[in-house]
Amino acid sequence: MPASPPAPSSPPASPGPDPQQSPHAGTPPRPLIVRLRNWVGDVTLGLPTLQRLADAGYDLQLLGKGWAADLLAGHPWPVHRLAATARGRIAQLRELKRQAESIDPGFGRRLNALCLPYSFSSALEFRLAGLRALGHAYEGRSLLLARAVPRPQRVHELQVYWHLGSSLLGADAPLPAALGLKVSPRHRAEAQTLLATHRVASGYIVVCPFAGGTWSGQDKTWPGFAPLVAQVLPGLGRQVLIVPGPGEEDRARQHYPAATLLPGIGLGTYAALLADAALMISNDTGPGHMAAALGTPLLSVLGPSDPLLWRAWGPHVQLLQGAGTWPDLADVAAAARQALAGTHAAPAAPAASTPF
Repeated sequence: MPASPPAPSSPPASPGPDPQQSPHAGTPPRPLIVRLRNWVGDVTLGLPTLQRLADAGYDLQLLGKGWAADLLAGHPWPVHRLAATARGRIAQLRELKRQAESIDPGFGRRLNALCLPYSFSSALEFRLAGLRALGHAYEGRSLLLARAVPRPQRVHELQVYWHLGSSLLGADAPLPAALGLKVSPRHRAEAQTLLATHRVASGYIVVCPFAGGTWSGQDKTWPGFAPLVAQVLPGLGRQVLIVPGPGEEDRARQHYPAATLLPGIGLGTYAALLADAALMISNDTGPGHMAAALGTPLLSVLGPSDPLLWRAWGPHVQLLQGAGTWPDLADVAAAARQALAGTHAAPAAPAASTPF
């Protein structure tokens, strides 16, 4: 059965709404400088909080890794590429502060930045840039933040970000059922060109057998992906796509020769491919969170990961094991067949007129 989001947490402790802090309908947007997390899954899970703040009237100015702008290209918020050094990041923040002050005279008198990372260095950079940031009290950084709130314990990561948004706005709200990742028209066009070039029929399956990082020192890569792609999925009559990231190309060619490989794809185009997929099967990793955020049916294969804290979030997510136990190949195969029941694959697309 699809995983359902947990019940909303109790409202966070906060001093309550501030007349100078909470934007109101009809007032000009107020700049809010937001430091994003450094991983694809984290940025994706933070989307509802970003949208909530934008809906409240904040003019978001986002800073993130180089891939963040591509991932969020379907949203209207500017995403600035985070500088590589602390000195560069501080200068970057000071420039954004200068620009914000030029359009909002009250910018310096309110909370004007949101620090989503937990690191000491991110809070320090906000402080040295002269910004009044809200963030979680963690690693001794409370003195660096204009407001530090306790980080909720043993809740899903989406709720952690939602809690910060509630603290900034001075009010809680029900947790969202979906994340709402949007795809830009440019990326949709690029995805359609790719599919035509590789003669991929609609109704295809995307598989992500890779996983970045570990969970409590344990590998997050399900060992059953190779036989799944080689032995099970071909019998379902669907084409299988794998989009290896940087450094994953050789492993993809070696272990998944039966799949159509699409290396070198940016996250925006990857999201567009996922949006049109009939199904995604993924480890606990960023692309799985992207699929869930797009509303694509997802089989999320978990082993050591704790689904209470990090599961993919959405109405079309089916969790397979987790919290220390991998699913059997037969269980994943059965779930894939059930998920595809009633859907049909179309004939292969014609080759594109220009080479890719």
